[in-house]
Amino acid sequence: MNVNCLEKVVEYASMPLHGTLSRKLRKGLKIQINEGRVYEKAALFLGTDFLRVTEKEDGQTVNTYYGWEEIASIRTFSSEPEE
Repeated sequence: MNVNCLEKVVEYASMPLHGTLSRKLRKGLKIQINEGRVYEKAALFLGTDFLRVTEKEDGQTVNTYYGWEEIASIRTFSSEPEE
C-alpha cells in the first residue's frame, strides 16, 4: 500500500498531541494494523521510515514500531452515534 495513503489514514484517525510531534487517537476510535492488535488508547508518531504506537500498560510505556513498507492494511473502528 502507498505510504502517503497510510499516513492519511493515520492522520484521519488521530489528532495532534499538544506540545509534541505525536498524535492521539480520536475519542471513541480504535485502530488495527495488519489485522493484529487493536489499539484504543494509544499515541501515534509518523516517522519518515516507521509508524510508532505508544501505549501505557501496567505502569510502563510500551512502544511498537511498524515499518511503512511492512504495513499492508490499517483498519479503524468507531462506535455508531446513538440516535
